[in-house]
Amino acid sequence: MLHLNSIVKRNRNSLLNEFILSFPSSSSCNQFLKIPSFTTNLNTKKLNFCPQEPSLQLSSSTYTHHHYLSLLQTCVNKKLIEPGKQIHGHIILTGLGLHDVKIATKLVCLYSACNYLSDAQLIFDKLPKRNIFLWNVLIRGYAWFGPHELAISLYYQLLDHGIKPDNFTYPFVLKACSSLSALKDGEVIHEDVIQAGWESDVFIGAALVDMYAKCGCVDKARPVFDRIPARDVVTWNSMLAAYSQNGCPEEALSLCREMALTKDFQSTVTVATLVAVISASADIAALLQGKEIHGFSWRRGFETQDKVITTLVDMYAKSGSLKVAGRLFQQLKEKRVVSWNAIITGYAMHGHAKEALALFADMQKEGFPPDHITFVGVLSACSRGGFMDQGWKFFESMLEDYLIKPTVQHYTCMVDLLGHSGRLVEAYDLIMGMQVRADSGVWGSLLNSCKLHGNVELGEQALAKLIALQPDDAGNYVILSNIYAQAGKWDGVAKLRMLMKKKGLRKSIACSWIDVKNKTHGFLVGDVSHPQSDEIYAELKRLGRLMKEIGYVPDTTPVYHDVDDDEKMNMVYGHSERLAIAFGIISTPSGTRLLVTKNLRVCDDCHVVIKFISKISKREIIVRDVNRYHHFENGNCSCGDYW
Repeated sequence: MLHLNSIVKRNRNSLLNEFILSFPSSSSCNQFLKIPSFTTNLNTKKLNFCPQEPSLQLSSSTYTHHHYLSLLQTCVNKKLIEPGKQIHGHIILTGLGLHDVKIATKLVCLYSACNYLSDAQLIFDKLPKRNIFLWNVLIRGYAWFGPHELAISLYYQLLDHGIKPDNFTYPFVLKACSSLSALKDGEVIHEDVIQAGWESDVFIGAALVDMYAKCGCVDKARPVFDRIPARDVVTWNSMLAAYSQNGCPEEALSLCREMALTKDFQSTVTVATLVAVISASADIAALLQGKEIHGFSWRRGFETQDKVITTLVDMYAKSGSLKVAGRLFQQLKEKRVVSWNAIITGYAMHGHAKEALALFADMQKEGFPPDHITFVGVLSACSRGGFMDQGWKFFESMLEDYLIKPTVQHYTCMVDLLGHSGRLVEAYDLIMGMQVRADSGVWGSLLNSCKLHGNVELGEQALAKLIALQPDDAGNYVILSNIYAQAGKWDGVAKLRMLMKKKGLRKSIACSWIDVKNKTHGFLVGDVSHPQSDEIYAELKRLGRLMKEIGYVPDTTPVYHDVDDDEKMNMVYGHSERLAIAFGIISTPSGTRLLVTKNLRVCDDCHVVIKFISKISKREIIVRDVNRYHHFENGNCSCGDYW
């Protein structure tokens, strides 16, 4: 528990201290009276605390306790700190408020609301009796403005004084826990809430959901949500945000459907609701759901809300509709940094590196200072475009011109840029010199680059680091196994397989999805479970014949099993993205664009095959794999075969 006395700076000569101790009408009060906007003469008939506020003017004949309370309340409501200080000084000068708890309470409210918390604390500490209202006011101030630790410390002090928290106390202190991701304190307070019988309170419940969400504990947030009998839009939004912010987009969309069944849904949807649900749609590239929410938001009059439009920009970009994202971006009345970030990152994600960098140049010309997220998008664009010199230039500019310290995401982009360019030793040296701890993303990027260039030694070092960070991630073992297989080191492949078996690890099963006629269809590698499976494989054979006629030669290197070539060809032939594309072709009108999502990286042979299919079928085919988007059209891919 923190001690307030060690943190709050106290000025013993302050008039706030004098207010509580003795209210002297000494010359020390003159510091209040020197404020230019304050004009007073006790011999005159008029007191003007703030010329702009008629309500803060009164004649000398009305200097009563009631009027001081009224004046202070006006200052609290409008957060007028300077007039409030002047009124405080006048109270001291006249002596009317001597040791008055009501006036002291108003002053604590004023200084807390205006973020003068050390002053509020001085008054609070000297009051002989402090009711729950005063405790709540100060806890709320620290919860809003910080230090957030003090709000939690005050809560424990409140309990030590034998005062019972009420339904206002808990949301304030839980907000402080959320800001700090203080899970242990949050759980202790949750137990207090249960014992006090407040768990079903809608505001406390929403605060608990938010606290668990900010701490990454969605599994603990949902039971709290379920126990709230009468949920309002605050509550629903908290749970939606909990799912959306913690990598549970499917659950967020499911909750939205549940919310839509409530009788007040149409009238209670807010910007926060739409942002959370649209973000969830973006995370899983659920374009159909995203379009539905887009239409709903327009019908409900949210088309002018820049937050909603910016989130839609992000959703359409992540769902493969980059042109729509661009049009929405241009419709924004007031572009903000977050808006620029969404469109720059969108273009970078799709491999349109030149366009992303052009947008960054426009952002700078219009006077928007880039932040760390902007540079993630810019460096990602350089990485995907192979722009080595520009990448280093932007990385140095971020440090020198904008004083932005590189995060692990920035380093990951640079390692990827160096690694893809074959400069693996430089990439390794950069990791060794990082100012932040390298995470699995950094080492994974190096491992992927080692696979791309067949560097066994560095690949082994990268895997060793990854095992320490993610001992149960089978994908890392598989990548090094593939590097061994590329080099013909089958003994290394066998050892890794034995190690995976010993640890009980299995390779992730490849799966691809495609939306056709408002329904999502999923396919596994070699899948024959789909009702139209025969037609799908027949289409693949037809396409295979046409591809060979125009020069396609199967590449079986993605299959690293020590088996004959015919078996390898059969294993590649049934990859999940091919099945999804074939189904899309036979199920949609000629010329329809296809969007396929895959949970793993597209293999080299499938990449070649999809280029051929796009040319034969005269379709645009977009594949979103675990790393990026590939736009296939007329035999070419937007990545330029660099991924």
